Amino acid sequence: MIGIMSDSHDNLKAIQKAVEYFNKKQVKAVLHAGDIVSPFTVRAFKDLEPKLYFVFGNNDGDRVTLTKWLEEIDAVSCGDFGDLTIDGLHIALLHGTNETLVKAIAECEDFDVVIRGHTHEPGVKMIDGTPVINSGECCGVLSGRATVATVEITNLNVEITELDLD
Repeated sequence: MIGIMSDSHDNLKAIQKAVEYFNKKQVKAVLHAGDIVSPFTVRAFKDLEPKLYFVFGNNDGDRVTLTKWLEEIDAVSCGDFGDLTIDGLHIALLHGTNETLVKAIAECEDFDVVIRGHTHEPGVKMIDGTPVINSGECCGVLSGRATVATVEITNLNVEITELDLD
């Protein structure tokens, strides 16, 4: 099982809740689809047990320091685009600011699944047979719902979970 999060936007409490959730679920890896935003939020990821992979979003500021500090806790920077294989599952990881690009990646048939963020809208959209998964916003600011997702590697079953920030 893989954990998915996006758009944490400096919300330390939400990140900590996501870390607790993913640790409890014992996911193999966590993929962050961008908009971590500030380097100071790295401290909220330090207790994450699975490997963290991340891409940049349109609101990520100091990318150099963000990358440096995340790599110090063994996270892996994928830059603007991640081409990952986890247990045989070929994954495209991006923030998704360009809808045409998201669609083209899903249509290219090179990936088993596309993980994206940016819209803050959780769900799975099928594009030419490829699932495009958006975990929604971890921060919970725009929608009022702090959400993350998990996906089963073997059958691509996706579960969107709302975090309790109280």
